[in-house]
Amino acid sequence: MTPVANPIRLYRHPLSGHSHRVELFLSLLGLPVERVDVDLRNGAQRTPEFLRKNPFGQVPVIEDGDVTLADSNAILVYLALRYDPSGRWLPRDAVTAAHVQRWLSVAAERLFAGPGRARLAKVFGVALDHEQAKGIAVQLFTLLDKHLATQPFLAGDAPTIADVAIYTYTAHAPEGGVSLDPYGHVRAWLARVEDLPGFVPMQRTPVPA
Repeated sequence: MTPVANPIRLYRHPLSGHSHRVELFLSLLGLPVERVDVDLRNGAQRTPEFLRKNPFGQVPVIEDGDVTLADSNAILVYLALRYDPSGRWLPRDAVTAAHVQRWLSVAAERLFAGPGRARLAKVFGVALDHEQAKGIAVQLFTLLDKHLATQPFLAGDAPTIADVAIYTYTAHAPEGGVSLDPYGHVRAWLARVEDLPGFVPMQRTPVPA
């Protein structure tokens, strides 16, 4: 592992699934981290200081020495390439790397459009089509359950950043009113991720009735 002179500074919100996937991966890699909570409710992400770090005004952002980087999936790739020379978390062979990228794309689109947005509606009271988000989540989890019936992790036999990217919004889907009860293979996969050395959970919020 490439040594870290100073802790990596992580700008996050404790209830942000995007932030948690970065926090989780930092912990799985055993990297020192300094957490800086961004007060999203009061607009701290829109201040000039924060917008210099990420013009889109979103968490997470990391500062690693002279590197400032936003976007959770981009950060996962950066950390894997810089701090995991073994290539375990982002395999270098073309086929497995492509499978990982496929799941990063799912994390950026269908995962957030479904369970991510359903959780936004229930936890944060965001006005959006909750039933549509639930429908996308059910479709995604049905496909995910079928996929995980054939292998222990998303890109094969070992965990990768694909699993890190998909984990949080899946594990916290019940907070958005999406039950995981029908998806036994998904629940078994969540348990495997949670058993990884260095796993850290995200703060949970009450499941809606």
